[in-house]
Amino acid sequence: MPAVSVSQEVDAPAARTWAVATDIARVAEVLSAVNAVERLDGGDGFAVGTRWRETRRMFGRDATEEMEVTAVDPGRGYTVEAESHGTHYTSHIRVESLDDARSRIEMSFDAQAGGPVARVLAATLGRLAMGSTRRALAQDLADIAAAAEHGA
Repeated sequence: MPAVSVSQEVDAPAARTWAVATDIARVAEVLSAVNAVERLDGGDGFAVGTRWRETRRMFGRDATEEMEVTAVDPGRGYTVEAESHGTHYTSHIRVESLDDARSRIEMSFDAQAGGPVARVLAATLGRLAMGSTRRALAQDLADIAAAAEHGA
């Protein structure tokens, strides 16, 4: 599946948007598609190596994936990666200040199929899933924006 990218303007400062986007303990409260989050690394901050198991509603069913932060540019962006069913998933999240009271959050998502069967399925179904994936990412960003705008 080709990379999908979405962005959302937020009526909140970048620091608050960043705080919401990196608060693993509150993901299930903030993101409407996420049912449960279990922290796996024993920590409580947000840095390279932060790991969690996330259960979310995708394509009409619950899916549980283990996620890991693999890069962080504090206050500006981070990368999360996951492996599942022969596919490597990468999400990049970026927060940018528009002015003292507004920010923009952007997320890109990419899925790279590993084996030959996974690549054939990805080529066949990937384009069909793009619209649903774009809508899911947009909803995540809208949820983050709403939480940041309400000072959560």
